[in-house]
Amino acid sequence: MKYEGVLTKMQTENGTPIQYYLIFETDFLHMNQLLDKTLSINFLRYQCLHCGKEKKIYRQGFCYDCFFEIPQAADWVIKPELSKAHLDQEERDLEYEKKVQLQPHIVYLANSSNVKVGVTRKSQVPTRWIDQGAHEAIEIVEVPNRYLAGITEVALKDHVSDKTNWRTMLKNEVEDEDLVAWRNQLKQYIPEEAQQYFIASNKETQLDFPVLQYPKKLKSLNLEKSPFYEGVLKGIKGQYLLFEDNTVFNVRSNEGYVVSLGVTG
Repeated sequence: MKYEGVLTKMQTENGTPIQYYLIFETDFLHMNQLLDKTLSINFLRYQCLHCGKEKKIYRQGFCYDCFFEIPQAADWVIKPELSKAHLDQEERDLEYEKKVQLQPHIVYLANSSNVKVGVTRKSQVPTRWIDQGAHEAIEIVEVPNRYLAGITEVALKDHVSDKTNWRTMLKNEVEDEDLVAWRNQLKQYIPEEAQQYFIASNKETQLDFPVLQYPKKLKSLNLEKSPFYEGVLKGIKGQYLLFEDNTVFNVRSNEGYVVSLGVTG
């Protein structure tokens, strides 16, 4: 079977295990059904996720021009503490910024390679945790806008990591942590204006990824250097495809790449 389309991050459904779907314009693949099958990936061309033009992808699936113009790629997306919609101040498109920033946001702890703090819109729980490859996570605060979540994350970063070691996550060299204890320990560092939003009662969320075999050594597939690859799919974790020969492919970091996928076996 052959499928062709522009890569975007895999859609997920939380379950035991998590279900993964790769969505193309005219096709979709239920990736869990491809485990233990031979998957070929052939890089054909670029297609910017915003303008649709065949231009080299710069970041986040966007070409250079779009990345520096559209609100979806503004600085506040990566750095929530820079959000200004609550002040009625525009960065690139106030209507869009209000829609995204002025909604409930969660500051959370997730354990994917180590305990890390992060921010996501409430509507993105548990999707955000799945995308990061976290096997357990817990909410710390629920605030009414992105700015409050951002300043809370900044305050907590002095006491807990905000980065995932993707190599450790993919090898599954992870230890269980008591995230309730971590949350309670970090409460004292939450900024005063966010203290009232502290969540004291919820439990950890456990996540189960569809992986038959974890890689021992990691070889990251770069489609620009190796435009054709073929291997046996052995697992999916975060937004990575894990292959039998220790090759790993980050679907999300290849958004905007048009590929042809072949499935055999």
